[in-house]
Amino acid sequence: MRLKSWIIKEHAFFQMSRRQIDRNIVKSVLENFEFSEEVREGRWLFQKRISLGEPSKIYLFRVFVDIDKIPAEVVTVYKTSRVKKYFEEVAK
Repeated sequence: MRLKSWIIKEHAFFQMSRRQIDRNIVKSVLENFEFSEEVREGRWLFQKRISLGEPSKIYLFRVFVDIDKIPAEVVTVYKTSRVKKYFEEVAK
């Protein structure tokens, strides 16, 4: 799944601000994701591991997008340091 165009909804902007996630991170995840899946009809999850600051500190950024809209709408974004947990879930 590749997105041709997308916008960030107000709720997602709020969450990005609260969680200190830059728009360039969201862009990077959506353009170069490592994993994607449909979580429900019309909504997809895109995720990517990104190192911030210290090389040993890697976060998993998860971006949820309603792809049934034109343009697609980013509805929320978050980061987690529990990278292994989410990649183990993907392998199941």
